[in-house]
Amino acid sequence: MDLVQMKQNTAKMILRFAIPAIISMILTSLITIADGFFIGNYVGKEGIAAVNLGLPIIYLYLGVGLMVSIGGVAIAGMALGSGDMHTGNQVFRQTIITTLVLSTLISFTMIFCFQPMMNILHADGQVSSYFKDYYQIMLLELPVMVVNSSLGMFIRGEGNPEYFMKVSVLNVVLNIILDYVFADRMHMGVAGIAVASLLAALASLCCILYFFVKRAKFYHLGRFRFSVRICIQTILNGSSEFIGEMSTGIAMFAYNFVIMRRIGADGVTAFTIVGYVAYAFSMVIVGFGQGASPLISFAYGAKEKLLAADIRKRTNRYVFGSGAAVFLLMAAGMEWYSGIFVQNENVEEMVRSGMLIFMLSFFFSGVNSITSFYFTATGRAFESAVISALRGLIVLLICIFTLPYLFGMTGVWMAAPVTEAVTLGVTVFFLHFRDGSDRYARSQR
Repeated sequence: MDLVQMKQNTAKMILRFAIPAIISMILTSLITIADGFFIGNYVGKEGIAAVNLGLPIIYLYLGVGLMVSIGGVAIAGMALGSGDMHTGNQVFRQTIITTLVLSTLISFTMIFCFQPMMNILHADGQVSSYFKDYYQIMLLELPVMVVNSSLGMFIRGEGNPEYFMKVSVLNVVLNIILDYVFADRMHMGVAGIAVASLLAALASLCCILYFFVKRAKFYHLGRFRFSVRICIQTILNGSSEFIGEMSTGIAMFAYNFVIMRRIGADGVTAFTIVGYVAYAFSMVIVGFGQGASPLISFAYGAKEKLLAADIRKRTNRYVFGSGAAVFLLMAAGMEWYSGIFVQNENVEEMVRSGMLIFMLSFFFSGVNSITSFYFTATGRAFESAVISALRGLIVLLICIFTLPYLFGMTGVWMAAPVTEAVTLGVTVFFLHFRDGSDRYARSQR
């Protein structure tokens, strides 16, 4: 990275790193949406509900993976910014191995959690059967997915985000082709969808490993000396991402618990269909965050705090504009979208009535998320963790367990925008406090 170029062309640098990351993340979300399309059309609404009931499992993997990976990337990026190549490379190696070991341990543990989850959620019959068929195979795929994502962050840290974007394209194309083969041609149902995800992830892993063997400039695979200090620092620095993903997993479990008891499987299916849009937009936010984070870490490590803050402000404007664009696009295409995944009038009506309410959260969630990324990238884990905990757990759970009981399914849709609006107040307070502290520090010099 070139600090002078970052100062002269800040917007261009943000977009250069963010756009490939956004494309990669959107392509990742397209896998989920494509899976939902094939499950809805070749299995049925019960299949969509079953997959959604297991989303807390996926968020557990993402939480652990992001905690280690983002924390490690931030430390490695600051090391590179200060010129310490050896430490940056050691952090890279330790981060990847730690991610692999932890995600594998989760898979062994989750085998014993399937039936208790079904009992708590009161899911039985076809929904329970589809759940087990799908997630037994996904326990093999999810560790590969987490490692791929972690390695992809370091590819961006290498200054080559375009390569990982190409790998993401390959992953999506393979996934969709294999979904069609296994679900339509071979009639394997939800199990076939899971097998397609596993095979596509393994193919992507091969391409990523090729990069680090043949093309990497800074980060290289090899031996390393495990450092407890770096491990603790990595976990602490990435703790907000863990809290954020785990909070989302807990919140998703709470959503499913409330919807299953008050509305039933149709409500879960409708919530899942609306959730595809929210998931795709969240990938845009994460793409901006992952694109901006290495720049912020590098600038901050080089003692350019004003530049780091400017990158954050510009990125916040980009995600706010993206949220407005998605809201308007889905408002125009809501009638068409509601009938893509299932042919069920009750489910379609729930989607139409709730989508615009739910999508109001897009105007706030991007700013909250990017600011959390900013605090993580600059080593301010406390502020990042508080923002993540409020929007992903504390305020959201209060809304989930109160609003649906007051307003029914409308209350389910209201929970997200109310949560993000409340969190935005805390985000603005932290930014004002941080900016005030930096101005005071400069005035004392």
